[in-house]
Amino acid sequence: MTLFKKAMAAVAVTMATFVPAHAETVLNIHYPMPGFFKDVMDTISKKFMEENPDIKITFANPSATYEEGIQTIMRQAGTAEMPDVTFIGLNRLRMVNERDIPVDLGPFMAKDGNMAEQGFSDNILKLAQVKGKQVGLAFATSNPIMYYNADLVRKAGGNPDVAPKTWDEVIALSSKIKALGDGNEGIDFRWQGDDWMFSALLFGAGGKMLNEEETAVAFNGPEGLKAFELVDRMVKEGGLPVFTKQAGDQAFVAGKVGFAFQTTGALRNTIKNVGDKFDLRTAHIPLIDPVNGKLPTGGNAAVMLTRDAEKQDAAWKFIKFASGPYGASVVVPGTGYVPNNELAATSAEYLGNFYKENPLFRAGLEQMPLMQPWYAFPGSNGVKVTQTIVENLSRVVEQSAEPKEALDDAAAEVEGLLPRS
Repeated sequence: MTLFKKAMAAVAVTMATFVPAHAETVLNIHYPMPGFFKDVMDTISKKFMEENPDIKITFANPSATYEEGIQTIMRQAGTAEMPDVTFIGLNRLRMVNERDIPVDLGPFMAKDGNMAEQGFSDNILKLAQVKGKQVGLAFATSNPIMYYNADLVRKAGGNPDVAPKTWDEVIALSSKIKALGDGNEGIDFRWQGDDWMFSALLFGAGGKMLNEEETAVAFNGPEGLKAFELVDRMVKEGGLPVFTKQAGDQAFVAGKVGFAFQTTGALRNTIKNVGDKFDLRTAHIPLIDPVNGKLPTGGNAAVMLTRDAEKQDAAWKFIKFASGPYGASVVVPGTGYVPNNELAATSAEYLGNFYKENPLFRAGLEQMPLMQPWYAFPGSNGVKVTQTIVENLSRVVEQSAEPKEALDDAAAEVEGLLPRS
């Protein structure tokens, strides 16, 4: 081979090395809470890239919490730093939508065809809608369930194989467990921190936070009073102590609490921490109104941010994949979140066998038809509103105010925090 031919061959090899066989779309993904989601995101993105070799997934630095995540996105909105896709807490979708940050997924869904056939029911789609706009697709979702210590229930004369179905039954059994002595507490209801568990009682009674126009408080009606009165009964009759979140968790996994009510998202860690100390069971959380009652949905949604048309097609593929049957089959076993996709929940290919083999996870799954969005208050005072509700509920737990007094005070304070048109 002549020197010239050798040189040309080297050039050809070099060009072949640097000219890709196809154009590659790079998506930058942001997510919060890496302690929960890093392994999940790594697994999902790896599988996605195997099935979509023309799309490369890169990750922005994850945010420690949902709140940090939302602040990061608000700062980066409209800049080159903004990721193509992010995952936002369900109760903060309204905030980003009011600033017109998310891309409406409605047109992508319309082009895609029947979403229900892909496991996305109307109920699930509504979890990430704001005033009819499809702001995202629910990714990791949870609802509140009953955890109980079957050993303590048995000692108190109950039947652990038949979980209590009403709050009256829960309180009656809790009272008997408290009466066992030896440091046992009847009940732990996770009222601290935010208004999610209050929502479980309010929505469970068929109530709502504000009126339809969102101009006035509605949680101080008969449904809200029933919720506050129930917490009062938990304290007076059921032995609900003034626990911090951490103290409540520790007491329950130590075998010293009969019933605990909190998110199904805590299930995997609870199973791990209980170990073989006692017989752990789960069941549906009772509804004050079994006919009209609903439950709030915790968790987050995948949200498209990029305005680049080419990237949008790739982003839609990723969002649908992460929120679809495969994504759910990765998220559920590793956390306790419920599947946000009905195909995943029923198909043996994904999670059908998982639920047969892991019955503790069924309670959250079976409650999925009751799930509705965790209410996001309008305006800029959402955090203060939540704190006001929690502070007044704490007065009931601490027995420093009667239920109606605390509820009326909460309503009056929240009225003053609502936006004025």
